[in-house]
Amino acid sequence: MPPTPIECHERRTMNDAAVPELSIVIPTLNAAGQLSSCITATTQWPTTPQLIVVDGGSNDDTVRLARDAGATVLASDPGRGQQLAQGGTAATGQWLMFLHADTELQDGWVSEVRAFIDEEPNKHRAAAFRFKLDDDAPQARRVERMVAWRCRALGLPYGDQGLLIHRDFYEQLGGYRSLPLMEDVDLVRRVGKQRVHIFEAAAVTSADRFRRNGWWARPLRNLFCLLLYICGVPPRWIVKLYG
Repeated sequence: MPPTPIECHERRTMNDAAVPELSIVIPTLNAAGQLSSCITATTQWPTTPQLIVVDGGSNDDTVRLARDAGATVLASDPGRGQQLAQGGTAATGQWLMFLHADTELQDGWVSEVRAFIDEEPNKHRAAAFRFKLDDDAPQARRVERMVAWRCRALGLPYGDQGLLIHRDFYEQLGGYRSLPLMEDVDLVRRVGKQRVHIFEAAAVTSADRFRRNGWWARPLRNLFCLLLYICGVPPRWIVKLYG
């Protein structure tokens, strides 16, 4: 059983010298094709971060790759909200970073994260990375502009942009909830628009779902699902439309 937030707090209080500055939580499900790139980018951090992979029952090489990379692997029922919540509870770092397995942080992320962490007021804020797709098509740039607008106007970065947050603030907000969908929007809305910072460094994520579902259809479906959620439709209903 993973440690509770209280147990983690007591552990930090008793032995601050052993506390990793940064814990990185990655939920996975059959992510063997992307996980290595995701983890490799995190090794640029100047100290050794605590790396936690929460696996939702993969039947490929995901778990083996995670362990070979030095990650602590936790087993979970599938569901990104539940996996993120479990990883956040198990993490012991002062700062928590949540990443999707198909996301690779672009060069330059370390200096921006370092500067953010060093500013005391940011302990009560959160940050996400600029959204970028791993596709050279003009349609990809259009999607990126749409996401940039959403972040600027609504203060709503999604989970594929990562999330950096101080542990105390995360626990104060109640952390991720075990939702079947919209777990990222749910948490960021509790952070609040004025307390969300977007880094210049990009989180490069897979464009597969856009190529597969359509460069217009996928963003419009995402927007429709977001509107339903904001209007109070339960995530368990929205997930049937999300696809």
